[in-house]
Amino acid sequence: MSGNHPILKKPKIEHENDAAQMAEDKKDEQGREREVGTSIQEQEEALIALIEHRSREVDHLKKRISYYQSQLEETEKKLQVSESQFARLRAQRIVSPSKASQASGTKSVKVIPPIHVDEGSSRSQPQNKTQLLIPAINPKAFQPKLSSGSGARASSVSNSRSSPSRLTNSVTKSKEEKVHRRSPDAEVEDRGIKRKLEQKEHKELIPLIRSRSSPCTIDCYSSNHISSQHKRKLRSLVLCPVNDQLFATSALDGIINLWQIQSRGSTASLLSGTDCLSAKERRWPEDIAWHPLGNSLVSVYSADNGDSQISILNLNKTQGRSRITFIEEKPHVKGIINSISFMPWENASFATGGSDHAVVIWSEKDDEFSWKPKVLHRNLHSSAVMGVVGLQHKHIVLSAGADRRIIGFDVESGRADFKHQLDNKCMSVVPNPCDFNLFMVQTGIPKKQLRLFDIRLRQTELHCFGFKQESSDSQSALINQAWSPDGLYVTSGSVDPVIHIFDIRYNSDKPSQSVRAHSKRVFKAVWHSSFPLLISVSSDLHIGLHKIK
Repeated sequence: MSGNHPILKKPKIEHENDAAQMAEDKKDEQGREREVGTSIQEQEEALIALIEHRSREVDHLKKRISYYQSQLEETEKKLQVSESQFARLRAQRIVSPSKASQASGTKSVKVIPPIHVDEGSSRSQPQNKTQLLIPAINPKAFQPKLSSGSGARASSVSNSRSSPSRLTNSVTKSKEEKVHRRSPDAEVEDRGIKRKLEQKEHKELIPLIRSRSSPCTIDCYSSNHISSQHKRKLRSLVLCPVNDQLFATSALDGIINLWQIQSRGSTASLLSGTDCLSAKERRWPEDIAWHPLGNSLVSVYSADNGDSQISILNLNKTQGRSRITFIEEKPHVKGIINSISFMPWENASFATGGSDHAVVIWSEKDDEFSWKPKVLHRNLHSSAVMGVVGLQHKHIVLSAGADRRIIGFDVESGRADFKHQLDNKCMSVVPNPCDFNLFMVQTGIPKKQLRLFDIRLRQTELHCFGFKQESSDSQSALINQAWSPDGLYVTSGSVDPVIHIFDIRYNSDKPSQSVRAHSKRVFKAVWHSSFPLLISVSSDLHIGLHKIK
């Protein structure tokens, strides 16, 4: 009976309840451990994301600091140049009156350096006052001259009022006006020489090619599209070599438009449009180039049917057909003249390459509207010459042809210095602006359109890269490339509505980034030399202004 007593069964029931409770507690503890583990993992992931984000912010700020530091140094140099020019002008203004008074023994009304002016030129001055299309090539650079000149004009006018002769007063004022009109032209020439000297500073960039596993990307944070004012597809886009605010475009309508950048690249205004169709066949300019002094634009056409091959657009004339001068010489014998490029040498000259396999160099004779051609070679290429450029440190003209050849012709010796044979047709050649031994060639192979070469190495390709085309597999010679001012980046147009950007330090054959820039194919995108800005043209008949940092 004692075995069936209910009191004796109680410990067994309590033991079972305790075991169940322990199992439940263990499950709860495991659940809490899983929750804690999940929470820690989430926190780690969040912190990793935050670290990556702040690392990108640090890199971005470092890039901005580096950019603004370089801009500061460049602007300080420009300020020193302007101050020295202002000091020289003021010294001339002070010295000149003393020399004039010593020569005449009386008080002279001339307070500027004496310049020989005949009566005819003095009488023609009122007609020339409106001759310049742009009053000042660079208003900032010319401001000190204008401020100092205003004092000279005021002094001259006050003295002339007491003069017994009104004729003397008018002649003196005409002379002064001519001097002040000539000062900007002299300043433009000085700036052109200064730009050439700046370009001659060589930097070693070839060792940096393919040196990084990741690219340095550029932030394109703002874009503005303006109508090109052309009626047909654009063909060329060129920046003025001496005025940072000017650029020109040409199109199949035969019009060359001159533009001025406004608000540090936020927009641009059209200054003029000129009909530059050839005189006989009414052909549009195939390519255009800016004279190193910035006063004119040179266009190339075709050699068929005796048509004009070269024209000069004089930007110092405001209107009339007299703005266009067609060169009489016709050294190309047939076909389209595909390319024109000014040589980066001391004496002004440019080279042209045509479908007749010829490369011609044109030397300036008396002024920038008179040129003498000389055929460098006709037989070194077996097909059309698509691109021509000159090297900075040697008198060598590079030519790229559809025959897959790259020829380096020594102008001084009159023979080919080297020849490269590639595996596909060449459509353009562009030298690096900083490393004088580095140049880029565009070829017709998809994903390998761009090739880098060292001028010192024969048949050696430094790097090959390119882009995939979504719209078409065909390669076009109208798709142009451009170097950044520091020589580290390349922009390329595309049959797609994007701008491809390459970092030559990136160890990859793909673009470091691609920027959607237009609604149709992009022909060209160039880097501005002063503003953080990319300017592009497209078959959508718009000009793109893309601010970068």
